[in-house]
Amino acid sequence: MGKTIIIIGGVAGGATAAARLRRLNEQDEIILFERGEHVSFANCGLPYYIGEAIDSRDKLFLQTPKGIKERFNIDVRVLTEVTEIVRQHKLVHYHDVRTGETGDIPYDILILSPGARPIMPDIPGLLEAKNVFTLRNIPDTDRIKSFVDSIRPKHATVIGGGFIGLEMAENFRERGLEVTIIDRGAQLLNPLDPEMAKPVEEHLRMHGVEVRLNEGVEAFEQQGGMLRLSSGDVIRTEMIIMAIGVTPENELARHSGLELGIRGTVKVSSTLQTSDPDIYAIGDAIEVKDRNHGFPTMVSLAWGANRQGRLAADHINGHAISYDGALGTAIIKTFNLTSAVTGNNEKTLTALGVPYEAIHIHPNSHAGYYPGASPIAMKLLFNPDNGDIYGAQAVGADGADKRIDVIATAIRGKLKVNELADIELAYAPPYSSAKDPVNMAGYAASNVMDGLVSNLQWHEVNAFSAKGGLIIDVRDEVERLAGSIPGSVNIPLSELRNRLAEIPADQEIAVSCQVGLRGYIAARMLSQHGYRVKNVDGGYKTYTVMAMKDILPPEESSADTAAHLPTSPDSLGDRAQSGSGEQLLLLDACGLQCPGPILKVYETVKSMQEGQQLEIAATDFGFAADIKQWCLKTQNTLESVDVSGGKVKALVRKGLNRVTGEALPAVPPEVKEGTTMIVFSGDLDKTIASFIIASGAAAMGKQVTMFFTFWGLNVLRQRNASPVKKKGLDKMFGMMMPQGTTKLPLSRMNMGGLGARLIRHAMKRKNVDSLEQLMQGALNAGVKIIACTMSMDIMGIKQEELMAGVDFGGVASYLGAAEDSGVNLFI
Repeated sequence: MGKTIIIIGGVAGGATAAARLRRLNEQDEIILFERGEHVSFANCGLPYYIGEAIDSRDKLFLQTPKGIKERFNIDVRVLTEVTEIVRQHKLVHYHDVRTGETGDIPYDILILSPGARPIMPDIPGLLEAKNVFTLRNIPDTDRIKSFVDSIRPKHATVIGGGFIGLEMAENFRERGLEVTIIDRGAQLLNPLDPEMAKPVEEHLRMHGVEVRLNEGVEAFEQQGGMLRLSSGDVIRTEMIIMAIGVTPENELARHSGLELGIRGTVKVSSTLQTSDPDIYAIGDAIEVKDRNHGFPTMVSLAWGANRQGRLAADHINGHAISYDGALGTAIIKTFNLTSAVTGNNEKTLTALGVPYEAIHIHPNSHAGYYPGASPIAMKLLFNPDNGDIYGAQAVGADGADKRIDVIATAIRGKLKVNELADIELAYAPPYSSAKDPVNMAGYAASNVMDGLVSNLQWHEVNAFSAKGGLIIDVRDEVERLAGSIPGSVNIPLSELRNRLAEIPADQEIAVSCQVGLRGYIAARMLSQHGYRVKNVDGGYKTYTVMAMKDILPPEESSADTAAHLPTSPDSLGDRAQSGSGEQLLLLDACGLQCPGPILKVYETVKSMQEGQQLEIAATDFGFAADIKQWCLKTQNTLESVDVSGGKVKALVRKGLNRVTGEALPAVPPEVKEGTTMIVFSGDLDKTIASFIIASGAAAMGKQVTMFFTFWGLNVLRQRNASPVKKKGLDKMFGMMMPQGTTKLPLSRMNMGGLGARLIRHAMKRKNVDSLEQLMQGALNAGVKIIACTMSMDIMGIKQEELMAGVDFGGVASYLGAAEDSGVNLFI
């Protein structure tokens, strides 16, 4: 004789369990209660119907009660709420919300699939607000869409920066609304780590979404028309989406005495049975284990509910099953960006106290020479001792989904991190590269595990520099025009072997490039020459994500700039006419990985005429920030930036907006913020004063340039520099002049060097930084030190003799800096 199985709740978990139960057993009586009107619908698609990406409401429905009855012979009772579970009698009480009818039904097995409901915090004025919505089901969707269609609000506020909040923000923008996102946290999308979530935040801003982090709502006023924020600011808005998270629907479980777990979830065993073995529970309402570390958690995702529904049905029918936890694999589209995650993030591992290593890479989604390639920012977390993969994150315009899916599979299959390099993945230029990004992550992690490289993370860089570490930027000089790590010195990778003498052997070194690859090569080179060296993981691209401010100038928005740029990608590579009748150059930098687009811009602009315009298209969204910085550094005009259709389009005019025939507006006298110093003297006391002044000026935000000439060059000489071959007079000069800072004399009272030693002793006793510390501090603060090449030639001083971090130039270098300076000193 068949069993009576009652399922409370439909949609993903309940509907899946019901269908599987019937496929396994034709004799059982299966009754499914659903409080709402719809038993099976695509709840993950609801935001996209509101945004009209899904054009028909009917497409949201996966099954109807009639269809389920006809196909599976399941008794589906919609708009019927189970109000009580009487465990001792194995009965459920139910209530028909349409007719008011009540009744009891006995059960042999019960499956709880009630889901989770949106959290509604206790905030003054919230209950009185007339324009507040949540999004959980079809009726919620209908209310929101009807409000947008009929009222036509101009502004919406989304409270909560999670998956639902961002999906609603995007779809409201697609409907033409102005949108503000408010979140109490310091970042969006908490499953991601902050440096991975930051590009999503900036991408939202580029699409006109206002993002307010570390901000809360203190009160709803004027029936929801005004929000008073924790910062004291006030926002006027026409509709509000509450999306701060969900809480399990646990009332039936709690009132029937079932054991509850974390955050009020229903505790279940590995067979998905509750503390009552005749009652199963599945979906968003249950407590699950973290698959990696076993701690209890709550994972509200569709895959888990579907899988649990099937497994519970299997166990009810005598099959051996075990649900062993969740990785929390998830993905979200935010305009043109995809963000995906699996497993543990760094925040979780830190809280657990688990040993881990992180690597960041920025590969292209497919072969760069095939059209449409775009970079993916990837992060991989693993155990450095045994190679266990803990988690991964990926953000990019294309290809993030399948890379995270592969790594999620690798974690499930218990592959070690070095085995990612061994996975043979499908390759053709439109789809991937011969070394897939997953393989590249495996190679990078293997280098760490094998001891070939030690990484410096983005959040460790500033502290490393402040403690006296030397950061060498091995990019080409032109790349630094788009920004560099403060205090870093530039030795391009191609010159590094020939300039080893400039690098102090007793100082800890960090090398940095754009994305980490050249930094790794440099680190291997330097370590084999005896240096203690780390590589800045993920390069400047990862570091600058957390250092950068707004991508667009404050006066611009994506809506304003879109009109400035031609939108047809088919015209790229040809020439067009600008609105003023002059030729507009078009540059296709799509598929180029950073710093490729900036280098292409640099080469193209060099050959352009003053005032000529260049339109650039790139698929690297980081280019929006890079081009702004590049224009500021090179005195060119960024006229507009637009992000649409998966591309960044920028319009650049060579020079400072001097268009032929256009009257220049009156401008106030330029405020010159720089400080330049000619250091002619090689005396210890004057050198100390020079670096104290330079560091002070740099601390005040000034750009400081120190130009060392004649006797001042001795300050820059290394004490234990490798021998340099010299001839005649050059050799004699070298022997007569002091070599290094420790040999510098005082200008007065030198007393054969005793005075200099006394000054150093007094500085130490008074806790004043030594000259050597002052010099390194100045470099770390961004002070530019230039050695006069003409004076070096006269005095027979070679580049190899001078300390690391020194630039070389002539009088034009000094005059160029002096022109922008308000203070010029001769010492």
